[in-house]
Amino acid sequence: MPDVLIVGGGFSGLAAARTLHQHNRSWMLLEARERLGGRTQTHTFADGTYADVGGQWIGPTQDRMYALAKEHQISWYDTYNEGKNILDLKGRLREYTGLIPKMDVLSLLNIDWLLKKLERMATQINVAQPWATTNAAAWDRISLEAFVRKHSWTSACYKVVRAGLETVYACELNEVSLLHALFYIRSGTNLNCLLSIENGAQQHRITGGMQPLAEKMASDWMDRIRFKHAVTSITQTADGVEVKGDGFSMKARKLIISIPPVLIRDIDFTPALPLMKQQILEKISMGIVGKVIAVYPQPFWRQRGYSGQVVADEQSPFQTLFDSSPDQGAYGVLLAFCIANRARSFFSMDESARKQLALETFTRYFGPEAATPQQYLDHCWAEEAWSGGCYAGVYPTGAWTNFRNELAQPTGAIHWAGTETADVWYGYIEGAVRAGERAAAEVLQSMGHV
Repeated sequence: MPDVLIVGGGFSGLAAARTLHQHNRSWMLLEARERLGGRTQTHTFADGTYADVGGQWIGPTQDRMYALAKEHQISWYDTYNEGKNILDLKGRLREYTGLIPKMDVLSLLNIDWLLKKLERMATQINVAQPWATTNAAAWDRISLEAFVRKHSWTSACYKVVRAGLETVYACELNEVSLLHALFYIRSGTNLNCLLSIENGAQQHRITGGMQPLAEKMASDWMDRIRFKHAVTSITQTADGVEVKGDGFSMKARKLIISIPPVLIRDIDFTPALPLMKQQILEKISMGIVGKVIAVYPQPFWRQRGYSGQVVADEQSPFQTLFDSSPDQGAYGVLLAFCIANRARSFFSMDESARKQLALETFTRYFGPEAATPQQYLDHCWAEEAWSGGCYAGVYPTGAWTNFRNELAQPTGAIHWAGTETADVWYGYIEGAVRAGERAAAEVLQSMGHV
């Protein structure tokens, strides 16, 4: 019987395994999929080109991710961030440079004022205890949507801010409480960091894709990983836990669960989880994100002076676009984010209709060369059985003040990881790694191994 069982082979579960391995504990990891990486996935096409269909960026203060890349001798490179950006607003395309697009003066002033107001409010957040923040109760009573609408003086400001924030939170703004939105900003350093490439959360890409880093982390102990082992029931006993699934049953002294909250709800627990834990699991929904990817022989938009970046209002199927090409632009990759209600609409169409709409949109932005990629791929994370959505769990109004950090609290021999239990870089791969390391440290301490 191993000391510890880990459920989930994303970065959080792998970080927990790595920590236990370093402390010479016996453990086994159970993964429902046939692959590692969780909400990261690197797709390799038949011609050898690749694209990240899941999490792909790292940036300043994400110290654990840089350390892991160095440890496994994997390099990173700058996200392409030169040239003109495009704003698609009210059916008209405008070009601009920098973070804020060119618009009428009042809308520009409004966007600057509104983002700075969110920034100032976020600095007040107690990131370890968001519910203990001075204005927590008031901020948790309203949605981010209500706040943005109240403080948008022009429709143009509202549309641009909405598109940017939907890309940050991966949900409709009425699905997330203002308190959670502010916590998310504080957890990820600041709003400018979350929105930016340069000195921001999108600054660097992992060479070769993000999923290979997960695979490298596990390369020395693949024999301790069981794929296609979806857990359906967990029983706590006097001497530990018993975990069961289709065709298997395993016991251990301790258990670390590192899967998305929406999937935890599908597991049968004996005895039942505490009422507070059950209710917060019911409250948290997952963000809805689709990535739409077109691969070209070269990043032709760069030669025309474009960055590949677009911000678009609801008339476009996509909130934002980025240049997602590999290092040195060996070939070109355009990446569009299709989020929340736009994703619900886009992915209700069949694949051929989606591809046609996507390429028409790309062509509108970057010209006729965009119409004929050598590869096309789209992927909706809400349709992934073992993710249930992306980027992370979303706290609605009332959740933080009523349930606090109940999600991360140990339940007997069960400890909880996953990016949703992180207080630093919540929702990011960095947060997942930190949460996995924290859960493993809890287990080691409870077993008398500090």
